[in-house]
Amino acid sequence: MSADTRKNVICRLRRIEGQVRGVQRMIAEEADCGEILNQIAAIKSAVNQAGIVIFKNHARRCIVKSMDNDDQDQSFDEIIRVMSRFIK
Repeated sequence: MSADTRKNVICRLRRIEGQVRGVQRMIAEEADCGEILNQIAAIKSAVNQAGIVIFKNHARRCIVKSMDNDDQDQSFDEIIRVMSRFIK
């Protein structure tokens, strides 16, 4: 993972961490359930986006590796295995 990508993902995860703390506060303060659910939906979306960035990086590495080592089937299987875990 490049330094820029790593920095981007860490920034996203810190933002998610802040959002989760915010939801904890909202629950403690008995905020409106609709507002809490909106924040949870935003957190889910942010986690998915972070996962996409990480998956994209992993898939790119697998593809480059398969071109260098002539093991396309193994790299393709790895991409599918990781993707199937991510979408569940």
